[in-house]
Amino acid sequence: MIIITKQQRLEMNQHAGQEYPNECCGAVLGRFEHGKKITHTILPISNKREPEAKHNRFLILPEEFLHCEKTARKSKLEIIGFYHSHPDHPAEPSQYDLEHALPVYSYIIIAVAKGNIDDMTSWELQNDRTRFNKESIVENE
Repeated sequence: MIIITKQQRLEMNQHAGQEYPNECCGAVLGRFEHGKKITHTILPISNKREPEAKHNRFLILPEEFLHCEKTARKSKLEIIGFYHSHPDHPAEPSQYDLEHALPVYSYIIIAVAKGNIDDMTSWELQNDRTRFNKESIVENE
């Protein structure tokens, strides 16, 4: 389960809408507590994928990832997941998402249909890396 605030949902949705028709991406900082992931901060990240691939892929450069880790550490938080959008595609992980994910993290996917936010889901990779399991998103506040 991942717990987000209404404001964080709004921020992720706005980022996804602004980047449409390209994918957006960002990090989710928070804490792992009693089997739950509690968000504290959303960090939008610039999609560094080549222009012709941004519509269905995102890329977080190593230095951006390091920046997220330093920001989390400075705030006594952890990276608990990532979010990205699926322009004109369902909010379900793709095979590409499966191949590039790591266990433990939450992967929030925002479906954007013709520029409008359609759906938001969250997924966690099984430890054996064979598939994602859907996890509930609980909105707090």
